[in-house]
Amino acid sequence: MGILEKMLPCQSREAVVTVRSYQDGIMDGCLKHPRQERQEEFQSLSQLILLLDGLLDLEECPCRPLPLVSPGSSETENIAVFRIQILFREHCTWQGKLIWQNENREAVFQSTLELIRLIDEILGE
Repeated sequence: MGILEKMLPCQSREAVVTVRSYQDGIMDGCLKHPRQERQEEFQSLSQLILLLDGLLDLEECPCRPLPLVSPGSSETENIAVFRIQILFREHCTWQGKLIWQNENREAVFQSTLELIRLIDEILGE
């Protein structure tokens, strides 16, 4: 099996993650994705990662990309809004881009662990 056969491109290009609180590594927020009819709530970073991974399992590549997700409006104040673009999933890790909308900054990640570290670094500031 060649390297291209192992790397699966993900057609659901973007999830919007809204973080309402983050204290001592504990995160609370919601996830919006084109495959979801409504937003999903999460209470930890690990729960967020598992939600994203479950959405990737729904991929039927190759197919038309799904539309981008708008962040929407919320009545509560959020401490951060991220766009997570997972471009490839190889074995049990992801490669993609993290866009921090609040500061209009972005970073590329080469693994799921690197994504977790980026989010923790931003929220821990």
